[in-house]
Amino acid sequence: MGVVRRSLALTCLWGALWIGVFFPLATLGQTTELDLSAVSTPQLFLLHFLFVFVLMIWYVLGFAGFPGYGAEGKNGWIAQLGFRATSIWRELGLGLAVGLGAWFVVLIALTSVALLVWWLGGAEYLPTEPPSVVPWIAGLPIAVRLLVSLSAGVVEETFFRGFLQPRIGLALSTGLFVLAHASYEQPLMLVGITLLSLIYGLLVVWRQTIWAAIAAHTLFDAMQLLVIIPWALRLLEEGGPEIPIPVAAILASLGF
Repeated sequence: MGVVRRSLALTCLWGALWIGVFFPLATLGQTTELDLSAVSTPQLFLLHFLFVFVLMIWYVLGFAGFPGYGAEGKNGWIAQLGFRATSIWRELGLGLAVGLGAWFVVLIALTSVALLVWWLGGAEYLPTEPPSVVPWIAGLPIAVRLLVSLSAGVVEETFFRGFLQPRIGLALSTGLFVLAHASYEQPLMLVGITLLSLIYGLLVVWRQTIWAAIAAHTLFDAMQLLVIIPWALRLLEEGGPEIPIPVAAILASLGF
């Protein structure tokens, strides 16, 4: 019976990874345009709903009915997913500081890579405009953008750092996180996403809880959606072709 339950749990996990990570990779490079006007607000959260559903199924199949696996038990879902902490408020405060610092780290990294590529004569490989989904999501109501940020911070950190990282390691969980964002189709943007994933992952290793990573991720996304992306889009629109290519590439790659 245990083998059947584990097999079903692994099948659900693989299905979530296929839908959210691997299947979208097959569409990379295709010119098919997504009709963003037809995307409803609930659809923005479908992948997050899927991740939550899989975690619920995994826990029920793997631990339901066994002693010590209740919510507060030694091996309950609070401990299994990294929610146990001595002081949640302290972890959240630390995470907010890291989230702010992470933005500067990513900005420095993107600037360095863009300048290096440009200096090596690869200006044609640098993006000069963001993916179409970035201006669209930046134009959503503020409340929706805040919900997207909070959902990404809580659900993605729970799934990738709380669930996957302790089981498959920092490197592989980071790789899956980056692949899940590869649909942006901007290598420079993926540099920033990789750095962020490593920062969040190392934060979890250090703190042995995901609360700080949740706060850091949520703050970073909120800063991006509410301040940074609208500002970058405005500069790109006003500056046009007069903006130096490395600067345009950096502005076009801030939308993650």
